[in-house]
Amino acid sequence: MHSSSPFAVSLGAVVSALRTAGCVFAEDEAELILATARTDAELTSMVDRRVAGLPLEQVLGWARFHGLRVRVAPGVFVPRRRTEFLVDQALALAPHASVVVDLCCGSGALGAALAAALDGAEVHAADIAPAAVRCARRNLAPFGGTAHEGDLYDALPAGLRGRVDVLLANVPYVPTAELPLLPAEARDHEPLVALDGGADGLDVLRRVAAGASAWLAPGGCLLTETSERQAPAALRAFADAGLTARLAESEEWYAHVVIGERL
Repeated sequence: MHSSSPFAVSLGAVVSALRTAGCVFAEDEAELILATARTDAELTSMVDRRVAGLPLEQVLGWARFHGLRVRVAPGVFVPRRRTEFLVDQALALAPHASVVVDLCCGSGALGAALAAALDGAEVHAADIAPAAVRCARRNLAPFGGTAHEGDLYDALPAGLRGRVDVLLANVPYVPTAELPLLPAEARDHEPLVALDGGADGLDVLRRVAAGASAWLAPGGCLLTETSERQAPAALRAFADAGLTARLAESEEWYAHVVIGERL
């Protein structure tokens, strides 16, 4: 790197800048930024954006998820590592799924992860946010997947009705009143529509559950993430929608996944 960059001197300079800004994992983040930046100018810009509070993944332009490097764009929800547990549950339940749908897809990380693991599966993703759909299209393209723009099932091709083996829905589930309590990275830099789940956090989950049976194939399954506190109400919503419902939990990731099957 050229000496004109204030961050070209050493890894330590980048670490110091990030640590001063409050980054807990400053060393790890500095190494990722240095490995990703192609020029001094880009390095300086990336450090400045991270110091300003942008999520690391949006600064880098990618996130690690289920063994993949998933593209992430500004204004798009950053996939959480705990959601890998949801993907693992889907693969365990339907290891030979041929049709997969990723609702509320954000970057398309879940759909891409299943597409990578299920050789030749037909994968569709949908989101109401145009920026998310653009991002998902790029992440699904290597697997031949398709992303659609629209509100939940309204976005999907009618030909998918009754054919979906695995329906993933990483719905927004933060109660509206708790949005101000989120970390600034999420609150200030991720789309509200990807976070706000309504009064009790389950508005979108209920809508997804209610419509699932019309789209699932016989024996098909719906999986969605929720919180420990919301899990009992989420299970009731699945049961009310005519799905068998159970909860899968991971202590390691502190993840809670509600699983419903169409009998």
